[in-house]
Amino acid sequence: MSELHKPDGEEELARTDDAIIGKAVRWSVVVVVVGAVFFGGAVLLLKRKAPAAAQITKYSAPVVPARPAAEVPLAKFADITKEAGLTFAQNNGAYGEKLLPETMGGGVAFFDYDNDGSQDLLFINSTDWPWHVTEGRQPTTPALYHNDGHGHFNDVTKGSGLDVSFYGMGVAIGDYDNDGLDDVFITAVGGDHLFHNDGGGKFHEVTVDAGVGGATNDWSTCAAFVDYDNDGKLDLFVGNYVQWSRQIDAEVGYKIDGRTRAYGQPMNFQGAFCRLYHNDGHGRFTDVTKQSGLQVKNPATGVPAAKTLGVAPVDVDGDGWIDLVVANDTVPNLVFMNQHDGTFKEIGAVSGVAFDSYGNTRGAMGMDTAYYRDDGKLGIAIGNFANEMTALYVQQNTPTTFSDEAITEGVGPASRRLLKFGLFFFDYDLDGRLDLLTANGHLEQEISKIQQSQTYAQPAQLFWNAGERSGGCFVMVPPEKAGTDLFKPIVGRGSAYADIDGDGDLDVVLTQVGGPPLLLRNDQHLGHHWIRLKLVGSKSNRDAIGAWIKVRVGGHTLSRQVMPTRSYLSQSELPVTIGLGDATQPEQVEVIWPGGTRQKVESVLVDRPMTVTELR
Repeated sequence: MSELHKPDGEEELARTDDAIIGKAVRWSVVVVVVGAVFFGGAVLLLKRKAPAAAQITKYSAPVVPARPAAEVPLAKFADITKEAGLTFAQNNGAYGEKLLPETMGGGVAFFDYDNDGSQDLLFINSTDWPWHVTEGRQPTTPALYHNDGHGHFNDVTKGSGLDVSFYGMGVAIGDYDNDGLDDVFITAVGGDHLFHNDGGGKFHEVTVDAGVGGATNDWSTCAAFVDYDNDGKLDLFVGNYVQWSRQIDAEVGYKIDGRTRAYGQPMNFQGAFCRLYHNDGHGRFTDVTKQSGLQVKNPATGVPAAKTLGVAPVDVDGDGWIDLVVANDTVPNLVFMNQHDGTFKEIGAVSGVAFDSYGNTRGAMGMDTAYYRDDGKLGIAIGNFANEMTALYVQQNTPTTFSDEAITEGVGPASRRLLKFGLFFFDYDLDGRLDLLTANGHLEQEISKIQQSQTYAQPAQLFWNAGERSGGCFVMVPPEKAGTDLFKPIVGRGSAYADIDGDGDLDVVLTQVGGPPLLLRNDQHLGHHWIRLKLVGSKSNRDAIGAWIKVRVGGHTLSRQVMPTRSYLSQSELPVTIGLGDATQPEQVEVIWPGGTRQKVESVLVDRPMTVTELR
């Protein structure tokens, strides 16, 4: 979250234009000088020799080869929020004091809590502050909705065990005890919560016994279940934002125009360490943050360096061990490389991911990673603050070296003005190429009073992956191609995707702070084929989180990771959907299980879901 008074995008573009003009002027001077020297030499030569017939060499400017225009497909999304039975609205507890957590929630998760094959929905809620309770209102809780298999949802929160009131923020889903039922971890202000899935739609809280509650003064945000030591049990990463309390917020006393109280800037709050919990088995975890190397300090002050809002667990260097890429707000992003011995080495700055191309930090929010191109280079996408482009760091010649290619890939300039929170890669048109979607919305209701280019509610952005058919990979999708429902202005925060109605394409949910979500059904009818794999680990963790699926189709290899942790404070479905485009059958499908074991998948089902179990 960058400061509210920073220059508009137009001023940054003006500075860029000035640099370009300056460069052009310098080249013009060089051309004039060279021309003068050439002309002077020619005059002297003519004086010394007899005149000769003039020889004129014609020069022509280089011609940029024409690229065929990439035609964005017609694939519309329809708002079915009310039709689907969703009545949830997020309560951020705001009452005018402008306390920072009020504008930073809330997450959402797609997961199949009852193993019926349909993706259910869990919305994370906050609640009234204990010192300011709205008269007559019951304390608000997370909301659990059961999917009937056709994209219609029933509220089953009451009596589920998840109907517990606290100031929630984000969510992580994972079967931490390998019993075949996915459990729920919810981050919060004032301590986190772990709920064990008992089956039959029932959960019970096990936070204290498991040892993952954190401190009562923690403000936790993102979270991820990952098996960082490849022992077959899911460990837990928890990102913390800043050291916050009502008293600290009051002392910061931020005002949007020098008079009007506004949500404070993160640079005025001290950072916080993230936490890493090792799964010891039998429902117990141990906090191994310090010995793992994740406690990064500011070298000048010795205080915690991180202000974490996003995490992307991914095997950056392909060695079979999960690494952690962490998005921080107004301080450098972090890249933790797994050292295979329970420790991590932080290489954010040397990898190129810590800063923008000018060496500046940005207001980083949600994030995702993917192999979205055909060249085998990993991409790391991070949604940044208003007047800052979405970052798109792409691997270079070595696996741990990245460069921000957002501008050349077609994402940068189009994304600059909006404030990006939820962000993920997904193949919405099933053509085999991963597209990019961001959920957007500002922090401050009154922002337009001081920045006319900004609004509180903002539309989502969808970028279609055109592959090599355009100047960059991505082309911004206009409303006439995706429908106006997707681009309804909301105060966007979390986002996730899943196939909610079993038709093979991926549907989307966007949350907004202090209001209802937006559930969008994917109504594309392009005739593309797909495969959908649910992986079940036996030696690996049962959810197969961290596994890779490699699909060979049309001469290209598509790589997809089993990883629900994506976007901002949110979780997408565990099954992996891979578009085949016009191909009717993949040439080869292979699973690389956590730890590196490879397994070929035989008799692959097309246009139907299938389950793949790890061989022992």
